[in-house]
Amino acid sequence: MSPSASNPSAADPVADRILQSARQLREQFHGDIHEQVVEAIYADAARIAGRSVSSPERTARPTLERTVDRIVTSRIWGFPIMLALFTVIFWLTISGANVPSGLLADLLIGKIYPWLREGAAGLGFPWWLSGLLVDGMYLATAWVVSVMLPPMAIFFPMFTLLEDLGYLPRVAFNLDLPFKKAGAHGKQAMSTMMGFGCNAAGVIATRIIDSPRERLIAILTNNFALCNGRWPTQFLMATLFVGTLVPAHLAGLVSAGAVTGVAALGVLITFAVSWGLSRTVLKGEVSTFSLELPPYRPPQLWRTLYTSLIDRTLYVLWRAVVFALPAGAVIWLSANITIGEASVAEHLIHWLDPVGLLLGLNGVILLAYIVAIPANEIVIPTVLMLTVLAARISGLGEGAGVMFELDSEASLKQVLTAGGWTALTGINLMIFSLLHNPCSTTIYTIYKETRSVKWTTVATLLPLALGILVTFLVALCWRAF
Repeated sequence: MSPSASNPSAADPVADRILQSARQLREQFHGDIHEQVVEAIYADAARIAGRSVSSPERTARPTLERTVDRIVTSRIWGFPIMLALFTVIFWLTISGANVPSGLLADLLIGKIYPWLREGAAGLGFPWWLSGLLVDGMYLATAWVVSVMLPPMAIFFPMFTLLEDLGYLPRVAFNLDLPFKKAGAHGKQAMSTMMGFGCNAAGVIATRIIDSPRERLIAILTNNFALCNGRWPTQFLMATLFVGTLVPAHLAGLVSAGAVTGVAALGVLITFAVSWGLSRTVLKGEVSTFSLELPPYRPPQLWRTLYTSLIDRTLYVLWRAVVFALPAGAVIWLSANITIGEASVAEHLIHWLDPVGLLLGLNGVILLAYIVAIPANEIVIPTVLMLTVLAARISGLGEGAGVMFELDSEASLKQVLTAGGWTALTGINLMIFSLLHNPCSTTIYTIYKETRSVKWTTVATLLPLALGILVTFLVALCWRAF
């Protein structure tokens, strides 16, 4: 058999020209040709149907749902409405959580905590057992409940209400175009919204993205969405250090605006990192997809309350308590086990302090984030317990891990200020809470979804590196001006 018989195109210039033309045409089309053909078919069908079929609905007045959709998904009004709506939710959460948080702190720390110490002494517990159980494990758990429960019990029902109403898919619709411009898949908007509840769930939600490249971008950037465990840190720091910068009647609104700004910053960083990844190590064509907006549904109040309080609030609180108990024990032990003349915690705080101060933070915060790697929910109680320890080191507080005065926001801010905290510390803690390594559950989920040590390491260290860089720059500018 001759070469020309086995390869007809080798002896047929017409076939060569056809194949070359096909390659050139394929290069001219960007993305999936099959998707473009399907889209063109549906567009032609819709155009033919629109010209051929008459319906009374076409001449009828627009429905309320379509009118609302034109407003909330508008290129002009969509984003301002979204930011205003979330600011109102944060304002209601911050303003409404103050009183119940104070009452819980007064009950759990001001009354039950001294009673437990007296009870342990009356039962003849040795000092180390009483300290471990009461000053360590119970106190950490009490701070978790008093700090986290009220804001979550207000925030999650309102967030679930938006979800049940059908507004969150409109948010994903608004974010679709920016994600495409950033070189990511439009469906990443939905996995990002899921990440605002839980980053591990957001990573799993990236399964809806068919392209492996674009799914990996979504996985690597999902940690920039504030998860359940980080909202209490945002609310508390905004209330103590941002709201107090303005008159009292504006404090709640300014604090809510600060939390909204941090959440929006996370979305902007998601766009920026997605853009950088899609043009460097994860280059490729952007896929297209069709996003169907569900109809608006009247909210079912009791179902919303059940979903938000049982499935979200109590679940997150229980997870925080489970991790707070051993974390409290670790902190108490580190504060009472000495190496030389100083405790383990003192050595660690002194060692981390120079780095922390360079970032506008302190050694207490950095050590708290090391202890809180298992769960973001225990950051605040860990910070509080370590702040007490730092105050004791400076001669400003009581014994290690012991505090009676944290029954109001004013007293809490007084203790933090005595530990060297400033407005810069609070603001940079909000930023670092947004930009730091994922919790252990999310890290494990990333590994399960990618099956790659390399990409799991990148997903862990990338936000941490950004957190260090951004807080350093903020501290530099703050101190310069």
